Amino acid sequence: MKKLALLLSALLVLGTLFAGCGGNSGSEVPTVEKGKLHMSTNAAFPPYEMVKDDGSFEGIDVEVADAIAKKLGLELVVDDMDFTAALTAAQNGQSDIVMAGVTVNEERKAVLDFTDSYATGVQVVIVKEGSDVTMDNLGEKKIGCQKGTTGYIYASDTPENGGYGEDHVIAYDNGAMAVEALKGGQIDCVIIDNEPAKAYVEANEGLTLLEGDWVTEDYAIGIKKGNTKLLDAVNGALKELIADGTVKKIVDSYITAD
Repeated sequence: MKKLALLLSALLVLGTLFAGCGGNSGSEVPTVEKGKLHMSTNAAFPPYEMVKDDGSFEGIDVEVADAIAKKLGLELVVDDMDFTAALTAAQNGQSDIVMAGVTVNEERKAVLDFTDSYATGVQVVIVKEGSDVTMDNLGEKKIGCQKGTTGYIYASDTPENGGYGEDHVIAYDNGAMAVEALKGGQIDCVIIDNEPAKAYVEANEGLTLLEGDWVTEDYAIGIKKGNTKLLDAVNGALKELIADGTVKKIVDSYITAD
């Protein structure tokens, strides 16, 4: 009996050790909803997040988030809202992560924790064909941006800090609304990330991009400040997906070389 008890005890210990080697499981990761990973986003930012004809979601961020969720033994849930609300949802713990082409700056680092970067974003300027807008005279023009984005933050800052001032910048709920305002003549240009910009120009005759980059930034995943366990789990999964080429494969499937 003693030998049997010792054998059962040893098997129990080994079972615990092997279970611990199985990586993260959904029950171990502290999420808003058990077994699920809620991603807040603004699904009007192609090719990072978009709404399909059937109402489901697709895009680089959606696929990367889904791959992270699977590694953690979770099911991805996409919560679509405006960009500022998406940031706030993660900040307040109403969502687990925010992915919406989010760049890291000091203001956001004060209220959110961030993973490593998983993609690089370039902001550019959309204008009407034949426009007199240039990179050098933007401060004299009316500029449209998506509210809450770094494009808006940078452009609306004071000239002393490299911006153009709030009087020169109008914030819109999403990039599509800014583009419609440009087409309608309410603004002179739109500052937005390069990939969405290319999609908007392709879909709207008479629009073009100014030559050159307005600014270059790295995208990362935002998580409620202080939620170290979730941050470590998400960042660990992200690192594995970058290392094995999954993230690059996803990005390359949406963004082809010029």
